[in-house]
This record gives sequence, structure tokens and C-alpha cells, in this order.
Amino acid sequence: MKCDPSIQNRVKRINGQVQGVLKMMEEERSCEDIVTQLSAIRSSVDKVMSLITTANLVSTIEETYDISLEGIDEALNLVVKSK
Repeated sequence: MKCDPSIQNRVKRINGQVQGVLKMMEEERSCEDIVTQLSAIRSSVDKVMSLITTANLVSTIEETYDISLEGIDEALNLVVKSK
């Protein structure tokens, strides 16, 4: 699957967040701080999953029906935000 570079950048940021949580654990930071960061990571992963699935949906429709779904980005962004 070919991913948009912005999605790859999001995953790289998530990786950095996970590394940060591991460091927090090594430093014996508070449970509350760690859980807060893990919650942020979960939210980021959910958003990446939504972006990937909506991009796949558009691609599948365009290929199946040989059409171009121009101008659909705003509607898809609303779907991603509403999750």
C-alpha cells in the first residue's frame, strides 16, 4: 500500500511518543503521567487508522468505477474528526 507522506510522518511521531513513554517508565514517572501519554498515543493511532481507511475507500471507489472523487476531502475530514 502506498501511503501519503503525511501519514508516515504521523506514524513516526507516534513512534517517538512510544519511545518517550518507555523513557518515562525507566525514570519511574507517575502512573498518571504515563497513562496521559498512552491516551494521546491511542488517539493518534485512531486518527492514523481513520486516515488510512478513508484513503483506501476513496481509492477503491475511484478504481472500481473509473471516476475521480475530487472535492471529497472536506467531507472525509469531517468523518475522521467525528470519530
